[in-house]
Amino acid sequence: AICGHGCKYGECMGPNRCKCFPGFTGKTCNQDLNECGLKPRPCEHRCMNTHGSYKCYCLNGYMLLPDGTCASSRTCTMVNCQYGCEEVKGEVQCLCPSSGLQLGPNGRTCIDIDECSTGKAVCSYNRRCVNTFGSYYCKCQLGYELKYISGRYDCVDVNECVTNTHRCNLHAECFNVEGSFKCKCKQGYRGSGFDCA
Repeated sequence: AICGHGCKYGECMGPNRCKCFPGFTGKTCNQDLNECGLKPRPCEHRCMNTHGSYKCYCLNGYMLLPDGTCASSRTCTMVNCQYGCEEVKGEVQCLCPSSGLQLGPNGRTCIDIDECSTGKAVCSYNRRCVNTFGSYYCKCQLGYELKYISGRYDCVDVNECVTNTHRCNLHAECFNVEGSFKCKCKQGYRGSGFDCA
């Protein structure tokens, strides 16, 4: 079976037919499935969609059980957690619904961890890190675009001279370079390439 556009998070099952891994959707399985919007809902109280998955959390005063349901808990009510709590060896601890969130100084509310600035994020050399609440994703660097080439998705250089997205002067020539472009005034003209006289 050959899938011309590839199956980013899935496998090719027939001519241009992808079978997506759990948590992904779309013709090429390149889109995250928002499980929180499914019927029946996967969580009893609240749901946070994550890349390829989801996390359940409970309203204040409830404790999250392993099956995603929430049980009323007097101890949780007393602690006043933002996203529900769990009891570990008789001690009550507040929970955060994602590994990209951490308990704040008060021990009750969750604050975002900026994986991009802490260096926890791993993006390949031609991708840049974009922080989101509770997570992050890798986006192509400026001057690169996401393309499906020889069986995989990669960030490839945009040829600004061909796509006409350069800002060279009318009397200048455009030269494509990796991730960018250069301008040089034509013969008989002088200047930076952006301004030629």
